[in-house]
Amino acid sequence: MAEAQSTDLVQLVALLGAGVVAVPVFKRIGLGSVIGYLAAGVAIGPFGLGLFTDPQAILHVAELGVVMFLFVIGLEMRPSRLWGLRREIFGLGVAQVVVCGIVLTGAGILVGLPPAASFVAGAGFVLTSTATVMQLLDERGETASPAGQRIVSILLLEDLSIVPLIAAVVLLGTTGADDHALPFWQSALIAVGAVAAVVAAGRWLLNPMFRILARANAREVMTAAALLVVLGAALVMQLSGLSMAMGAFLAGVLLSESSFRHQLEADIEPFRGLLLGLFFLGVGMSLDLRVLVLDWEYILAALAGYMILKAIAIFAVARLFRADRREALTRAAMMAQGGEFAFVLYSAAVAGGVIDGRLNAILTATVILSMALTPLTVLALRYLPEPKQSLEGLDVADGLEGRVLMIGFGRFGQIVSQFLLSEGIDVTAIDSDADMVRSAARFGFKVYYGDGTRLDVLRAAGIEHADLVVVCTDKRESTDVIVELIRSEFPLAKLYVRSYDRQHTLKLRKLGVDFEIRETYESAFTFGMQSLEGLGYDEGRIAEVAETIREREAARLAIQMSGGQISYTDIQGKLLPQPLTVPKRRAKALNEEAAKATADAAE
Repeated sequence: MAEAQSTDLVQLVALLGAGVVAVPVFKRIGLGSVIGYLAAGVAIGPFGLGLFTDPQAILHVAELGVVMFLFVIGLEMRPSRLWGLRREIFGLGVAQVVVCGIVLTGAGILVGLPPAASFVAGAGFVLTSTATVMQLLDERGETASPAGQRIVSILLLEDLSIVPLIAAVVLLGTTGADDHALPFWQSALIAVGAVAAVVAAGRWLLNPMFRILARANAREVMTAAALLVVLGAALVMQLSGLSMAMGAFLAGVLLSESSFRHQLEADIEPFRGLLLGLFFLGVGMSLDLRVLVLDWEYILAALAGYMILKAIAIFAVARLFRADRREALTRAAMMAQGGEFAFVLYSAAVAGGVIDGRLNAILTATVILSMALTPLTVLALRYLPEPKQSLEGLDVADGLEGRVLMIGFGRFGQIVSQFLLSEGIDVTAIDSDADMVRSAARFGFKVYYGDGTRLDVLRAAGIEHADLVVVCTDKRESTDVIVELIRSEFPLAKLYVRSYDRQHTLKLRKLGVDFEIRETYESAFTFGMQSLEGLGYDEGRIAEVAETIREREAARLAIQMSGGQISYTDIQGKLLPQPLTVPKRRAKALNEEAAKATADAAE
């Protein structure tokens, strides 16, 4: 008994240790957490160190990570927003699944597979790995972007495709797989009933239940209830033949307008992240290295052929639905792999006699390798040249002589320009984003197309005649290039610059700009003053606190600029007046912060 417990503990420690070691290393070298988990799974799996002999048991539990991920996504997707994506789900999603299915099935037939086996092999690869794609979107911060929402819509449609695909495999089967199977119309009716049950529970039961539990003031019970909702919805969908992830997503959508939404998300998040990592570890363990050695030619051919053909089909569908070139390439790179549902589909096909065990092993290895390669294909997009912008209908900066030259006309520059234009000051604004230039024209602003990092463009924009140069670009790297170029070629130009953060401010001051300001500095000041007002402080005290903070910030910057030559006594005298109505804890914090600033500068 003790020996069995020791073995279980060793395996648990191995799982946690593999993830803790591998993920930071792979993220550090730029390959992302997914490949880190997959590599760790291979290392500790049955074909590595052999610490685990049954990867499927790990995968069975870890699939709940995908389920919880979709629940969190559902919490962010209000019903009105989901309804707004109906065209993407049932238009774009159906188009991609159908086109990819036809292409991959045709490829299987061309290489000599029977039509039924070709269809099953292609269908398993058509359905993208929800876990892999969602993790990549989350790491890139693109889940809520329009392009990210279109990918989520396609993934939802692919989840809906599970029922008809399973039914198709059963119909194609030749051995006992269909002995106890229900007719398709009954399966579809059960699936509709399950969806209706989840919707009804979400609409009339969940909110009252959470209100009752909230009154009990038991945090652990709320966490248990959150898990119950997710797993319960997943179970109902699974029993009806649908995807567990689909059930969790639907439950999340139904709770997206609940007052308990943020509490639910906070309760689920730790389980979601841990189980999703466990899922990728399980996938890595499932990679049969013996199959790779014996059938590597077939696996590499299938991997290259399926990924390339699927990527081409996805790109074509994306362009057909008017996605720009960059978005179409990104979608093709992210979704060119097979998915975890392929394991279920291939197992059903083996049971039904549609494919044999060897083909199943080859296809499973192909899907796993495609999931491992996906982060690398997405990483490769960084090295592709940016698509050339169409300059049709744009005025290019040439021979201009405005009193103020503004470089960058984004959110920051647009507000700055209103002060200048309101006084009738002649402003020449240039921007390197053609879409921004066109958008500004629609609102009555005259902006010229031009790249401020080029000397010839600056001359054409009239920098030699400008009384003031205002740099309002939003990328720190571009701002640095522009400032260094202007300071080198036009040292007498009066230069006002938008700064990104504190370190950027220090760099710009060392470059000798006449004025700089952090893009969020004044808005944060206003926000802080309003917060004090909301707490009942009088206007005089708020102004005094604001002035104190401004002086302290100025002194801290002076310390960093001068290498610590300003003494603590000087700082204390400038920055720490008698606190008056400021609470003692706040006065103490100000003193400690000033002392820390001095110590940091001295180091």
